[in-house]
Amino acid sequence: MALTVGMDAPSFTAKDTDGNTVSLSDFAGKTVVLYFYPKDDTPGCTLQAQSFRDNYAEYQGKEMVVLGVSKDDEASHKKFTQKYGLPFQLLADTDGALIKAYDVDGGGYAKRVTYVIDGNGKITHVDGSVNTANHAQDILAAMG
Repeated sequence: MALTVGMDAPSFTAKDTDGNTVSLSDFAGKTVVLYFYPKDDTPGCTLQAQSFRDNYAEYQGKEMVVLGVSKDDEASHKKFTQKYGLPFQLLADTDGALIKAYDVDGGGYAKRVTYVIDGNGKITHVDGSVNTANHAQDILAAMG
């Protein structure tokens, strides 16, 4: 079932870039930008991650948390993060549980979809038409 604005965001627990356990509930009271992408260190995914990196200070200023999700493991995420200086967490969804819960299964990889989740766990914005180079600015503009 496609997730839409107004629905409760599926809760999750996953490992981040450093192997720490991260849950949606860790961010209660904060806006979470949960972006799904196909694969670390590929052209479009790199542009998208760099877009969030380059606008990260603005996200922090609005107390918004950015989390990237793909099926890559923590080691791959760590290499990707270090190579491009990414200041936000990437979540390893190696078993595809988040991809399935958020209905973004592209057949073995995550489709490029972003969910904005408010501090109460409600989905407030869904972007399934991602322009990788400007994605972070597009989300900020949509959030006002």
